[in-house]
Amino acid sequence: MEARFENLLKVIGLQKYSHSGRLGQIPPYLFAEIGRKIEAARKAGVDMISFGIGDPDMPTPAHVVEELGRASRDPRNHQYPDYEGLLAFREAVASWYKRRHNVSLDPVSEVLALIGSKEGSLHLSLAFVNPGDYALVPNPCYTPYRTGTILANGLVHDLPLLEENGFLPQLGKIPKEVVKKAKVLYLSYPNNPTGAVAGMEFYREVVDFANDNGLIVCSDNPYSEIAFDGYRPLSFLEVPGAKDVGVEFNSLSKPYNMTGWRVGMAVGNPEIISAMATVKNNVDSGVFNAIQYAAIAALLRTPDSEIGRLNSVYQKRRDLVWETLNSVGIRTGRPKATFYMWCRVPERHTSASFATLLLEKAGVVVTSGAAYGRYGEGFFRMSLTVPDARLAEAMGRIKDALA
Repeated sequence: MEARFENLLKVIGLQKYSHSGRLGQIPPYLFAEIGRKIEAARKAGVDMISFGIGDPDMPTPAHVVEELGRASRDPRNHQYPDYEGLLAFREAVASWYKRRHNVSLDPVSEVLALIGSKEGSLHLSLAFVNPGDYALVPNPCYTPYRTGTILANGLVHDLPLLEENGFLPQLGKIPKEVVKKAKVLYLSYPNNPTGAVAGMEFYREVVDFANDNGLIVCSDNPYSEIAFDGYRPLSFLEVPGAKDVGVEFNSLSKPYNMTGWRVGMAVGNPEIISAMATVKNNVDSGVFNAIQYAAIAALLRTPDSEIGRLNSVYQKRRDLVWETLNSVGIRTGRPKATFYMWCRVPERHTSASFATLLLEKAGVVVTSGAAYGRYGEGFFRMSLTVPDARLAEAMGRIKDALA
């Protein structure tokens, strides 16, 4: 990796600059690479339909946009925001968690505003991971869990997420010498990229494991509201004792179609929240106050029926993709949550070769499972955030390409 990076620097004429060793360990950001491939194909005149990025295609609710307009015209919101977030926003988060998960939070000490969970992963690593410490990271996974650890000079220990185990990590199989040096355990259920879900029994095991080994648990839960067939995802913090050992990240991006707004939260253990806030206060700033007021409107004034309507759209798309892929011999389940389909590649294909086939033969972009880690090999991921008409067209293209 480092040699390739040095060659790239020479090509673009920057070989005089010496990069840090940790930068050489980080591959190009997955979704930036997908975006570049799509743009290159479109410039070549190819009509691309992309299932590569989980970016909701439906608009932010109107009352949220209206609140942003009102708050953005208030001069009091034009100055630096507090790094930890407006108290009113943190109170709204606490109220939402109580209503949604029956989890009680102190808005002052147990809630921190985030510019999305990606920065939260880095702040957590910088606050707690020392050089030589391990982070226990699911594989496959959302890649910032790995990169945040690397940027903190920590070591990544992969936890294989295997289909035969319901894509849950087997904590008892982690080597004892790794556990002794581990600081953080990352989880994400409902899971990106596999769409798997976790139940109370698994989370109880996690709490016991963390208590026994002095670990911090980080539950990344941005898909807690995207669920189907009557399923209701859990919060890790619903488990007795969870707040003693961990925090949870959440976001307004998925349930309120606010990916571009960059507003989320870390909630849970006050000591962990305080340490993350110290890092955040020194490396970035807070969320624009007007966006926080809009987020309050989303959390407190969006009816449950609106979330239900959104989920019904995703569920219909899920069913269409499931039916189409299975009809052409591609094995995939019907996820209970998230807007992702995690699918087996056909025989004689790798993740990359099949993604390339769909790109070249159908003008359809999917994400290679191996891009999320080596245990993602043999799979590809499709996001359901594609308008209905384009999704139906893509299914027809896939059928024709694999006929």
